[in-house]
Amino acid sequence: MRKTLIFIVLFVLIMSNEVVGSSLDLSGQSYILIEENSGRVLLEKDSHKKMAMASTTKIMTALIAIEKGNLDDVVSIGEDSVNIEGSSIYLGVGEKVKMIDLIYGLMLRSGNDSAVAIANHISKSEEDFVSLMNQKAKKIGAQNTNFMNPHGLYHENHYSTAHDLSLITREAFKYSEFEDISNSKVYTGSRERENYFVNKNKTLWEYEGGDGVKIGYTMSSGRCLVSSATRDNMRLIAVSLNAPNWFNDNYKLMDYGFNNYKLYNIYEKDQLITQANVIEGIKEKIALVSEKDFLYPLKEDEIDKVKLTVNISNEINAPIKKGDILGDVEVYLEGSVIRKDNLIAKYDVDRKSFLTRLLDDIRTIYN
Repeated sequence: MRKTLIFIVLFVLIMSNEVVGSSLDLSGQSYILIEENSGRVLLEKDSHKKMAMASTTKIMTALIAIEKGNLDDVVSIGEDSVNIEGSSIYLGVGEKVKMIDLIYGLMLRSGNDSAVAIANHISKSEEDFVSLMNQKAKKIGAQNTNFMNPHGLYHENHYSTAHDLSLITREAFKYSEFEDISNSKVYTGSRERENYFVNKNKTLWEYEGGDGVKIGYTMSSGRCLVSSATRDNMRLIAVSLNAPNWFNDNYKLMDYGFNNYKLYNIYEKDQLITQANVIEGIKEKIALVSEKDFLYPLKEDEIDKVKLTVNISNEINAPIKKGDILGDVEVYLEGSVIRKDNLIAKYDVDRKSFLTRLLDDIRTIYN
C-alpha cells in the first residue's frame, strides 16, 4: 500500500511538472529548474536523460581548476594545448599565461585551448584531468555524467543530464572565485594579445539578477544553456539541453521560479529548537540548537504544510560539552522529509560532584 501511494504521489508530481512546462511553451528536449541553496527541483522535464552538453562541460573544468589549481600560477603553454578545434583564445606555443586568465578565457570566451591548457597544467595529461572530472561528478551525485574531454567537443561517450549539470553548477557556486568569473560580463587579462574577453552568456545583460553561467553549442548537442539569477537572496539555476530557444527557455523557467516561490528561513544555525532533561548534571535541562541554517523555497500555499519533528533521548547523561550531537530535527513538507539536521548542545553542562549526587540520593530515599 505504501509503495502504491508513493508511486501515485510521484506520478502526480511528474504530471504537474509536464502541465506547467507545457504552459510555458519551452523548446528544450530536456530541462530543469532548481533553487541553489536547497537544491529543490522546481520544474523539470526528462532531466535525467543522458545527452550531449557541449561547452557546458566547462563548468566542471572550471570547478576542478579552482579546487585543484592555484589561480596565480603561470602556465607554460605546450604544443598539445594549441590549435584546438572550435572556440579559442588563441594560445601560442611557449606562451606564459596566468591560470586565472585561462579560466576567464574558458568561461567567457569558451576557449577549448584554454580547457586543454588547464587540464595539462593541473594533471600529468588531459586524460588524468578528465579522470578528476569524472571522480568529482560521482562524488556530488552526478551519476549519469561521463566526461571524455575538458571542453565538450563531440565524443559518443561524452554526456551529462540537465539534472547533473544543475548539481555540478550548484557545487561550483560554493566557490566565490567561480561566482566572480561566472558573473563577469567582460575581463581583461595580463596577456599582451587576445586579452579582452566578452562573456557569451547573454543572461548577464538580458535577465534581471542574471549572474551566470555557461552556454554551449555543437551540431550534435544543439543549443545548451546553464543560466542563473539571484533575486531577494534566492538564486535559481536553469538548465536546458538541445533547446532551439535556449535563452528564452531559461528566462521562462526562472520567471516561473521567481513568480511562484520565495526563500524561507525554516531555522537558523544555533537557533533554539527544544530542551532535553539532563541526568546528574548541575543543570536539569540542556538547550538544543540547530547545527546549520536551513532555507527552503516554498509556494505560498506550502508554508503551512511545513512540519518539524524532533528526535532526542528523554534523558541525557552529564557531562555534556557544547556542540555535542544530542539528537536531530526532521523537516517535512506534505509528509515527505525534505531535510534532516543535527541538534547540538548550546553550552557545557558539568556532572554533579560525588557528594552532591550522594546527597540527592539520600533526599530521594527520605522524601
